[in-house]
Amino acid sequence: MKNEKNLKLYELRKNQTDFPKIQITNSKICADFIKQFYNEDIEIYESCFLLLLNQANNTIGYSKISQGGIVGTIVDIRLIAKYAIESLATAVILAHNHPSGNLTPSEADKNLTKKVKESLNIFDIKLLDHLILTENDYYSFADNTNII
Repeated sequence: MKNEKNLKLYELRKNQTDFPKIQITNSKICADFIKQFYNEDIEIYESCFLLLLNQANNTIGYSKISQGGIVGTIVDIRLIAKYAIESLATAVILAHNHPSGNLTPSEADKNLTKKVKESLNIFDIKLLDHLILTENDYYSFADNTNII
């Protein structure tokens, strides 16, 4: 009986929140929506967010995956998978900012996109896009590459 105190209960349940439910139908809507998670820090340090979606591409939540310095941030794919699986998302959109204002994806950005897509495919979760955001613009991997 003493070991029962160390047991953890895991269960699935829906927690009601006031998170806005909108349908993501294109990269512009998505970029505008995700920018609300950045405050005035979009030009200060790099951060990565994950937007979680249901089968109808309606938003069900988001998570801040990482925050770094002025030139980069470390993104742990296990955290992306964790949030996607726990929320029962069927699709996700990854987004990070470039404080420099340069929208050109780096090789690290391209490799991350490929790695996230491959990893989530194992769980039948689609990576719909990876956005690079700046204060006034965005870059969409889905619109501009064949990676997604």
